[in-house]
Amino acid sequence: MRTGIKKYLLILLLAGTILADEPIQSPQLMPDITIDAATRIEVIEGIVKALNDTYVYSEVATKMEQALRKHQQQKEYDSITSGRQFARTLTTHLQEVSHDKHIAIGVYGRRLPPELAEGLAQQQNAMLARTNFGFERVERLAGNIGYLELKTFAPVSLMGDTAATAMNFLSNADALIIDLRQNNGGESAAVALITSYLFGPQPIHLNDIYWRPTNETHQWWTLPYVPGKRLTDKDVYLLTSHNTFSAAEEFAYNLKNLKRAVIVGETTGGGAHPISERHINDHFSVFVPAGRAINPITKTNWEGTGVEPDVKVSAEQALKTAHLMSLEKLESKLKPTDHPMFKSEVTNAIQKLKKELAETQEKH
Repeated sequence: MRTGIKKYLLILLLAGTILADEPIQSPQLMPDITIDAATRIEVIEGIVKALNDTYVYSEVATKMEQALRKHQQQKEYDSITSGRQFARTLTTHLQEVSHDKHIAIGVYGRRLPPELAEGLAQQQNAMLARTNFGFERVERLAGNIGYLELKTFAPVSLMGDTAATAMNFLSNADALIIDLRQNNGGESAAVALITSYLFGPQPIHLNDIYWRPTNETHQWWTLPYVPGKRLTDKDVYLLTSHNTFSAAEEFAYNLKNLKRAVIVGETTGGGAHPISERHINDHFSVFVPAGRAINPITKTNWEGTGVEPDVKVSAEQALKTAHLMSLEKLESKLKPTDHPMFKSEVTNAIQKLKKELAETQEKH
C-alpha cells in the first residue's frame, strides 16, 4: 500500500512532485505556477479520464466526474489562477464526493529530468536514514515492556537492517507496545516484514490488494524467514490515533482480525485504497486510488470507517493505558521464583500508572 495522505505532506522526489490534500510546494524546488483557462480545462479533462480509467470504483468515478462538471459549469474555477489553489480546490471537491482520503491532485513547478530526479531520490533516501527509517524510539519500559514508536513503513530495501535491529532489541521483553499514533502509512511489504516477527515461520495470509486497471490481486503473507529472533510469545498492544492512516491501518487491521494484538487508542483515519500516479501535463498529476484492500478474514477493509480500537481512550492516554494493561497481565503471571526486585518493579510501575491515569481523568 502506498503512503496515505491525511493532513500532511508527502514529498515524491522521484517524480519531482509534492503531494498533499493541501498541495504546498517547497519554495526552493516547487514555486507556485500561474494557470489560465486552457490549463484548467486540460487538468479537469485529465482528471476525469484518469478517474474513469483507473479509480477503484467506476460508479464513484462517474459521480466525481459529475461533481467536477457541475462546479465547472457554475464557473467556480474561472477565477483561479494559482496552481496550488486549483489543486487544493479540486482535491476538496473530489474528496467531498468519494470520501476517499487517498485521492489528491499534485502540482509542481516543472517535471524534473531523470538525472535530477535520481539525485533527489538519493536525498530522499538520506532523509529517511536520518529519521532512522521511521523507527523513532525503541526502549524498555518499566516492568520489561518493550516499546516501539514507528512513524512510517519505509521501503524494506532501506529499512530492513534497522527493523531487524529494533525487533531483536525487543525480543527479551515480556510484552510489546507498538506505537502507530503518528504513522501515516507506507508500504505493504514493510507491514508484512514487521508482522512476520510476531508469528512463526509458517506463512500467514495478511491482506490482498485488488488493482482495477489490471484486474489483478496481489497477496501479502508473513515471511518464512526473518533476521534474528521472532516475538511469537509476546502479547502485543498497538497504539492508534485519528492520524494513523493507510499502511499503518493495514498493520492494525491485520493484527486485530488475526487476534494477535490489542488495539488501544482512537479510531484510525480510514484509508484503504492504494494510489497510482497519472501525469496530466508538465505541472499537474492526479493520484488515483486504483486498488482496494481485501482482508482474507473479513473480505472487506477499513476504507471510510477506520480501525476501531479494542480499548477506546484518547491518543494521549493510549500509551499509559496499554502499559498498565500489559503490566497487570504480567503481574498475574508472575511466579514465586521470579526475582523480588522485578516483582517490585512491576508493582511500583502499576501503582504509578494508575495514579497518573486517575489524575488525568480528574482534570478532564
